[in-house]
This record gives sequence, C-alpha cells and structure tokens, in this order.
Amino acid sequence: MARLLLIEDDPMVRRGLELALSRHGHGVRTADTGEEGLELFLSAPPDLVVLDVMLPGMGGFEVCRRIRAVGDTPVIILTALGDDFDVVGGLAAGADDYVVKPAQPTVLDARVRAVLRRSSGEAGGARVHGDLRIDTTALTVSLRGGPVSLTPTELRLLLVLSRSPGRVFSRQQLLEEVWEHDYLGDSRLVDNCVQRLRAKIESSDADPRYVQTVRGFGYRFGPV
Repeated sequence: MARLLLIEDDPMVRRGLELALSRHGHGVRTADTGEEGLELFLSAPPDLVVLDVMLPGMGGFEVCRRIRAVGDTPVIILTALGDDFDVVGGLAAGADDYVVKPAQPTVLDARVRAVLRRSSGEAGGARVHGDLRIDTTALTVSLRGGPVSLTPTELRLLLVLSRSPGRVFSRQQLLEEVWEHDYLGDSRLVDNCVQRLRAKIESSDADPRYVQTVRGFGYRFGPV
C-alpha cells in the first residue's frame, strides 16, 4: 500500500480524491494548505505527494520546491491550470508528473502507480545511492563496483528502506514489511539484521551512510 499525501484546499475535491485513492488501495493523509502539508511531509515522509497549485498562503510550486530540496519523494501536480506555461513551471519546480483537473480517479491512480514505479527504480531496475547500487530486477547489490553478498532477509530489508530514502520506518513497520505482514516478533530481529547489513555495506558502523538510526523511532535510508 502506497502512502500518499494529498495537499488540496477545496474540501469537496479533497474528500472526493481521498475516498477514491483509498478505494484504489492507497493510504491517504490530507492537508488543506501548503504549510500544513509540509509539516505532515516532514513529520512522516510519504511515498508520493499529490499537490494542488492554487493553495492559500504558500503556493503549490513553492511547496514542491521545498519538498524537492530535502529529498526525491515523487510529486504529482494536480491543478486546473493546464496551459503550457503552468506545466513547464510545475516540472521546473521539481514535479514528476502533471495532471489537469478534472481527472478521473482511475487516471490519477494509474499516474500515481506509474510515478511510483519509476521512482522505485523498478522500470530501470537499479537504484544508485552514492557508491551503492541496488538492482531491483536482478536482486543484486554492489558497492564501489564490487558485489555484496546478502541473505534474503538482508536484501528485503535493504529494498524496503531504499525504496523511500529519508523516510523513517519503525521497527514494527519493518517487521511487517520485511518478515511477514502480521508478524508479531521481537524488534531485536530488526536491530540484528541492520547490524549485519551495515557490516556489509557501511564503511563505519559508528557513522553509517546508508542505514541510519533515528533514535526513539527506528531506521531510515540515507540521506547519502
């Protein structure tokens, strides 16, 4: 389930899109201003942001630029402004796609899934972060050009974390995603697996570059 952040000031449009995207299997949080959207984004980064342009206060293009300044979370601009100048402005601000209102929910869902596939590297098959290369098609990992041998669990952990750089995962979330969906296990499983993974991909366990601890919360990938 992808975690979406919808920033839209029109309450009817916001509620309609929230319901529609939820029916398509996405988890949706909403905000009605750019400022609130940024707060939600920074507190718990989503997998993708659907962003209106004409917002009260901070406009959508500025929100997009601030999101892009802190990471690569995909952004889809959703707006009634559909001329070429606006499309170019949205893409120049860092958006990954641009959808003109009114958009059918099935079309928006398809665009969300397409952008997520591209951002996760599934289409190209590779995620490159610094000296680390993760081939999501061949399921291989290399560091500075040399192969890294990972166990299946270590690889699944790395794939989950690197799917959303900068996003903080709790230990329970990692237990559910890496082990089994409803696995009720000891969170030390996560810590032990992180230690093994770091030993294989990090230059310094005391100052990890890729798999970082967020004290009191869990782990995140990068920033590299």
